[in-house]
Amino acid sequence: MSRTYTDEGTGDALLLVHGHPFDRTMWAPQIAEFSRTHRVVAPDLRGYGSAPVVPGTTPLSAFAEDVRALADALGIERFTLGGLSMGGQIVMECYRLFPERISGLILADTFPAAETSEGKAARNAMADRLLREGMKGYADEVLDKMVAPYADESVRTHVHRMMTSTPPEGAAAALRGRAERPDYQALLTTISVPTLVVVGRDDTYTPVADAEAMHEAIPGSTLTVVESAAHLPNLERPGAFNTALEEFLARVAAG
Repeated sequence: MSRTYTDEGTGDALLLVHGHPFDRTMWAPQIAEFSRTHRVVAPDLRGYGSAPVVPGTTPLSAFAEDVRALADALGIERFTLGGLSMGGQIVMECYRLFPERISGLILADTFPAAETSEGKAARNAMADRLLREGMKGYADEVLDKMVAPYADESVRTHVHRMMTSTPPEGAAAALRGRAERPDYQALLTTISVPTLVVVGRDDTYTPVADAEAMHEAIPGSTLTVVESAAHLPNLERPGAFNTALEEFLARVAAG
């Protein structure tokens, strides 16, 4: 079986959770940069990338337990945990389930609210469509929202490739699970570890206003808005994203 996670570098652990419908290669610029100073671990979530396809419904709690199990298997007791979009919601679920394991949080281009009834219907309808049609039509439609139309062509190609190579069964299972996610807004007010909230200025999925509200809710958090980026600032503007992450990790290390 192909390996389903990246584990590079030594030092304090930084665990990164990808979004939907991507895989661990979305963190390539961060793995390259921070594995020089940290132990960087980035898994393919179940149903994505090289991980086993799990059809049906995958709740966020299942993804969170997978994160804990991977940390256990790698002998990592405490770690800074970051996630983007759905990955950010998985990170919130991890903090709900095992806050004692987490030394810092990175919440990128995500939001804490539970799904609306319309949102539930839309996610389930999209799950049906992906199972019926596959990933390509969806990927073509959303590419300009995932990354800005002005993004570097190599980034656009990478993002489109991740989306089209995601197994439809895995993506659909995550959509169905995400439709039933809990509301994390009250949880945010209880976070007691250093937290970085980051968002692309031109993100339409999770607008800057969402990030500002999270920043206000989380005690002592830091907010970074990455200019000239949409939903994937870590890929679109890796220099700016990594600078914010480097400053944040120094804060975590300082305790």
